[in-house]
Amino acid sequence: MKNDQAAHETTGVTVKLLAAIDLGPEIDGMAGRQLRMRLVNIEPGGVFGPVHDHKDRPGVVYILQGTITDHRNGVATEYGPGLGWPEDRNTTHWLENRGTVPAVEISVDIVRQE
Repeated sequence: MKNDQAAHETTGVTVKLLAAIDLGPEIDGMAGRQLRMRLVNIEPGGVFGPVHDHKDRPGVVYILQGTITDHRNGVATEYGPGLGWPEDRNTTHWLENRGTVPAVEISVDIVRQE
């Protein structure tokens, strides 16, 4: 895939919710939000898209296995096991697995409750 900000659709991705907590009772001003932790598996050739931002949805990612390529601002950065990245209000990106083994990450973020 080219290193661009095109609208790549999600393919080859499975997401499992590991835990979530309602932040309303925990922190004043956080009603309607939850802290969640997910296990994300991206198969070889898989894409986590389309291009999306993290305005109002901050998070952090930690890679457990494989390599994930994070595309931001026209730059592709590869992250392997033991590495990760923040996702703040300035993050606009999409992800892919260019490798030959599944890439597995733990993603923790704050989201509006559905």
